[in-house]
Amino acid sequence: MAWWKAWVEQEGISVKGSPHFNPEPDAETLYKAMKGIGTNEQALIDVLTKRSSLQRQQIAKAFKAQFGKDLTETLKSELSGNFEKVMVALMYPPYRYEAKELHDAMKGSRDDVSRVVDPALALQDAQDLYAAGEKIQGTDEMKFITILCTRSATHLLRVFEEYEKIAGKSIEDSIKSETHGSLEQAMLTVVKCTRNLHSYFAERLYRAMKGLGTHDRTLIRIIVSRSEIDLNLIKCQFQKMYGKTLSSMITGDTSGDYKNALLNLVGRES
Repeated sequence: MAWWKAWVEQEGISVKGSPHFNPEPDAETLYKAMKGIGTNEQALIDVLTKRSSLQRQQIAKAFKAQFGKDLTETLKSELSGNFEKVMVALMYPPYRYEAKELHDAMKGSRDDVSRVVDPALALQDAQDLYAAGEKIQGTDEMKFITILCTRSATHLLRVFEEYEKIAGKSIEDSIKSETHGSLEQAMLTVVKCTRNLHSYFAERLYRAMKGLGTHDRTLIRIIVSRSEIDLNLIKCQFQKMYGKTLSSMITGDTSGDYKNALLNLVGRES
C-alpha cells in the first residue's frame, strides 16, 4: 500500500515549506533583519523555520546573489548562543548536517558519537552482515550479534536499509532463514525494538530535557534533523510515553528566541 506509506510519511513532517515560495523576497527579509545595529530575530524565525531545507538552500543562493554575502556566515556573525546554533543548523542540507554532527561528535564523548549515523560505516556493517549470512554456507552468528548489540538504533536503521538493497530481502527474513531458536527470537526482538524509531527519539528528547539543565545539542539535532521526516510522529509518541506534549517541555526548559525557533519547528500540538 504505497499510498498509505506516502500519507504516513507526509503526516510525519512538521516543516513542509511554503506553498507559494519565492527566494528573493525571503532573502531580502533576512538581509533587512540583520542590517545595521541590532537584529530582528523574529523575522529570522518566521522565514527559516517555515521553509523546507531545499527552500532554505535557494534562499541562501538568492542572498548571495543579491547582497554578495554568505547567509550562514552572516547568521553566525549576528547571532549567538543556542539560537545561533538552531538557525545555522537549519542552513545545512540534511546530508551535510549529519556529516557535521558526526565530525563534531568525534571530538566529544563516545555517547555523542553513538547518536550520529556514519553512512559509510552503516554500509560496511550491511555488507558484513550479508557476508556473514546470505553469502556463505552457514552463518557467522557472532558477526550478527556484534553489530546488532553494539550499534545505536539510528545507525542500525540505516544498516537495515542498506542491507535490504544488498540482499534483496529484509534483515528479519535473513535472520529467520539463517538462525533458529532463542538466538533467532533475540535477534528479531532487537530489530523490532530498533524499528520503533519514534519511541527512541521521543526518549532522547525527554532525556535531553529531564532534570537539571538541558542537553541542547541533542535537542537541536533531533528537532532540526527530523522536522522534515517524522517529527509529528515523534511528538505523538512523546505524549503517549510521558503524558505531556513535547512543546510544553520545550517551553519549560528553554527561553527567548531559542525557545520560539524550536516551537516553530515542532509545530502545533493539541
